Amino acid sequence: MPKKIRDRKTDSSTMNVNVIHEEQLTPGDYMADVLAKIAGSWIFVITFFALLVTWVILNAYLLGGLAPDPYPFILLNLILSCLAAIQAPIILMSQNRQESRDRISAEQDYIVNVKSEVMIEELLKRTEVIENNLSILLERGLLDGSKGHDS
Repeated sequence: MPKKIRDRKTDSSTMNVNVIHEEQLTPGDYMADVLAKIAGSWIFVITFFALLVTWVILNAYLLGGLAPDPYPFILLNLILSCLAAIQAPIILMSQNRQESRDRISAEQDYIVNVKSEVMIEELLKRTEVIENNLSILLERGLLDGSKGHDS
């Protein structure tokens, strides 16, 4: 008697990568992902550009002698440098998390591919056995080969 094909619904060798990712997420990882998502958006880029233009216009033209950061905008340069120094490592942390998630996903893809290959090979063997049994039945005359075929 041939063995049963495993039930895909109860076979636990594959996992949901998103669930694994969420389970391993620390509060710091979550914040890094949120910051990377925000800093990598067009809304952030446009808003940041608008703030820079506003800063330059206010300090160069509108406030005149009362400007807290006149040209060459040393305070602005300091703020941007601090922002870059803090933001860059946080974005790198988020990218490392994404790389880890991609690695888990690739491992799961490999497992699914191997399982599929094994199952297909098993089905091909079973199909071959069925074909052989049908041939034997046809040879012995126990099965009418013309039934079920349109001629």
